[in-house]
Amino acid sequence: MAWVHRAACQDEDPEIFFPVGSAGLAMRELAAAKAVCNRCPVQEQCLRWALDSGQGFGTWGGLSEEELGAARRRGTVNAPAENPSDRVPKDHQED
Repeated sequence: MAWVHRAACQDEDPEIFFPVGSAGLAMRELAAAKAVCNRCPVQEQCLRWALDSGQGFGTWGGLSEEELGAARRRGTVNAPAENPSDRVPKDHQED
């Protein structure tokens, strides 16, 4: 998990990534955590790791606990926004 060392959250208060509750301060913490994730260079790796390892608590890869759970149930992920020009066509991807 070398990507962890490049994560934007390293210098942030970990409390914001694990808000308690669903209103007031918890919503402000969730918004702050998502803002950190949105500027993180390894957001996608973090999200994939959280899903693959079954993380059930906290904000990972820009998704809240509820969003992570929904992604698992659907079997899909609404991946972090990406630049469409960064996509590699399927016929050019390595297996």
